[in-house]
Amino acid sequence: MTARQTISADQVLDCKGLACPMPIVRTKKAIDALLPGQVIEVQATDKGSLADMQGWAKNTGHQYLGTVHEGEVLRHFLRKANDGETKEETKFPHTISNEELAYKLEKREPIVVLDVREPAEYAFQRIPASISIPLGVLEERIGELNPEDEIVVVCRSGNRSDLACRLLAEKGFTRVKNVVPGMAGWTGPTESQQ
Repeated sequence: MTARQTISADQVLDCKGLACPMPIVRTKKAIDALLPGQVIEVQATDKGSLADMQGWAKNTGHQYLGTVHEGEVLRHFLRKANDGETKEETKFPHTISNEELAYKLEKREPIVVLDVREPAEYAFQRIPASISIPLGVLEERIGELNPEDEIVVVCRSGNRSDLACRLLAEKGFTRVKNVVPGMAGWTGPTESQQ
C-alpha cells in the first residue's frame, strides 16, 4: 500500500505554488471549519512549509501528525485540537523593524543577522554577512549560535522568524528580536550567490 492509500483526511487543502505565509494563513482558516479531532491534509510545494506547519501546530495546540513527500509536493497532516487543547496563538514580543535593522547595520553595531529561510531563498537575496540556518534545522544547529549575542532573525515575511525567535528564547537566548516585515519589505543592502 502507498502512503496515499493509508492516510485519510477529512479535508484536503491545496496550497501548491504558494509561498510563506500563505500555506499557514489558509490552514488557519480551513482548520477553523473542522470539528475537533478531524484531520486536514495541506498540500504545499514551499519547502519551508514543513517547519511552518510544525511550529504553528506547536504554538496553537493542534497536532502535527506528519508529512509525506511526493515529488515536489509536501502533504502535511494536522489534527484539529479539542477545545481544552487549543492555545491562543501568540507572537514573539520582541521585534525590530527593517529600518531599525538597516540603521544598526549601517552603524556596524555588533549584531548577528540569522536568516531562517530556505537555502534557495537565501542564495538569491540576503542581507550581507547574515548567517543561514533554515528554520527546519535550527534546533539541531543551535550550537552554532552564541546565546550571549544580540541576534536578529529574518525570513521572508516575519512568520518563520517568529517561530525561530520563540525556539531560541526557549533554549535560553535572551537577546533575540524578530525582523518585521522581513525580506519581503527589505530595502537595505543585499547580496546573492549569482
